[in-house]
Amino acid sequence: MRQRCKEIGDLTMRLATDEEGMSTAEYAIGTIAAAAFGALLYTVVTGDSVVSALTGIISKALSTTTG
Repeated sequence: MRQRCKEIGDLTMRLATDEEGMSTAEYAIGTIAAAAFGALLYTVVTGDSVVSALTGIISKALSTTTG
């Protein structure tokens, strides 16, 4: 009986600390976060104010003369 209890305790410990499948869940969360960040970045960069600011910076850089 004592041996059986030890086996059950060992099995319970292994199941409680088993990390199988953990990396798959982490990759899924990372992929979702990266896609959300990409969508947010695309929305910000294609906004009118950012496009206007970048156009102004490029125009100023191209019209600058060296002396």
